[in-house]
Formats: sequence, structure tokens, C-alpha cells
Amino acid sequence: MMARPARTPRDDGSVTIPRSVSELAARVAQAPAGCGQTRLVCIDGPAGSGKTTLAGALAQALGGAPVVHMDDLYEGWTQQLGGPLSARIDAWLLKAWELGSAGRYRRFDWARERFAETWVPVPAAPVIVLEGCASAARGIRDRASLVIWVEAPADVRLARGLDRDGVALEGHWLAWQAREAAHFAADRTRESAHVIIDGTTGSTAN
Repeated sequence: MMARPARTPRDDGSVTIPRSVSELAARVAQAPAGCGQTRLVCIDGPAGSGKTTLAGALAQALGGAPVVHMDDLYEGWTQQLGGPLSARIDAWLLKAWELGSAGRYRRFDWARERFAETWVPVPAAPVIVLEGCASAARGIRDRASLVIWVEAPADVRLARGLDRDGVALEGHWLAWQAREAAHFAADRTRESAHVIIDGTTGSTAN
């Protein structure tokens, strides 16, 4: 199985950073903490919609808030969204942050198809951004101060994904798109978001 490249924000202009990032940051600052003393921001939505780009911009606007990427927490391409994944995030990160302690996780190695042995610490902070598909699933979003949903047409998202990962992974991408669509429909993630962002134009809606 071919590994997917490490997740990094795109800088080629194909994802538009919303003009209202500063407004989102202000909204986070005004929201009550829901995970201990931490304001947790969940940026969810289908793969390739622009979540990582937004997370980087928002974290910067928040003064360098830590960002945790769901890509590091999935157990590869076959990861089932919600359920056990949410439980893993709760056990590794959320419970610790609620107590004001450092959470930690083992980053999944997509090339070796296993979790690394080394733990990555994530200390509790005033704001932490959790971004990726199923970051705002049930069991997580009830502790979020702000849930942001980012969307884009399926063909646009697929093109972005293959541009990043390579056309050899098209089968994995198509299977993932089907799995995430089923998860979002059952979880009603979009309907639970505080803010919806068009990942093709950067426009926002409450």
C-alpha cells in the first residue's frame, strides 16, 4: 500500500483562506472553555475541502495555538470514523486537557502502516485546534467551544487530494469519500456546526 504524504497546508492558491479568520479568532476568544480551561476548536468536513489551510491560518490568528491533525490519529486508509476513533481521541487527549494536563498521542506512520512508538505531547493550552474528518464527531464536539465545517464539491476535493497524494491513490480516496459521507450523514456533523465555510471561495455562514 502506498503511503500518503505528510499533511501540510497548501500554498498554491487552490484553497482560499477565508477573509474572516480574524472574526473566527475573536469568536473563539469570546466563547466559554468546554474542555477544562481549554477552548477546543474542531474544524471538520470532507477530505480535501481546505481544513488544514484554515487550521493553520486560524491558529496563527490565535497567537500560535497548537494544532492536532486527525491524519496523525487515523489508523490508515481503512479507519472507521467516529466510535473507536473518538474514544481514542478522548483517551489520548481530551481527558488530559479537561484536567489541565498534557495529552499525548502516537502518530500513525502511513508508510509502515502502524502507530509510532514515540508519544507526542500536547500540553493543555488556552486554545487548541483539532482539524480533520470526524474531529467534531459525537463524543468530541460537546466539549468544543467552536465547531467549524468546511466543504467543497466532491470533484474539487478529489482533484486536490490526487494532486497532493498522487493518482495511484485514487482508489483509496474514492473509498474514503464514501466512508466519510456515510459518517457525516449518520453523525449530522454539518448540522451541528457553529460556522460553515465554503472551501472554494472562503465565504462563511453562521
